[in-house]
Amino acid sequence: MSNPIPEAERTEIEAAAFRRLIKHLRDNTDAQNIDLMNLAGFCRNCLSKWYRAEADERGYEISDPQAREEIYGMPYEDWKALYQKGPKQDHK
Repeated sequence: MSNPIPEAERTEIEAAAFRRLIKHLRDNTDAQNIDLMNLAGFCRNCLSKWYRAEADERGYEISDPQAREEIYGMPYEDWKALYQKGPKQDHK
């Protein structure tokens, strides 16, 4: 790279990209989690688990529901009631 990005700036850029990804997923509720899993190998629930794990690594304790709300922008049960289509599509 001809113009290397300083580490502090890199972290800010990565955080901004993550926020854009979350906004994109919130804006595109027609993309079902099962479809994301099948196509990309991760879904909103995966992101919430990664979020929780990273918070835990830094000494912040958050619950699964709290982490999901960070990703979904609302309680998970509300999101499922509003946007989940078809039969129950939870994955393990």
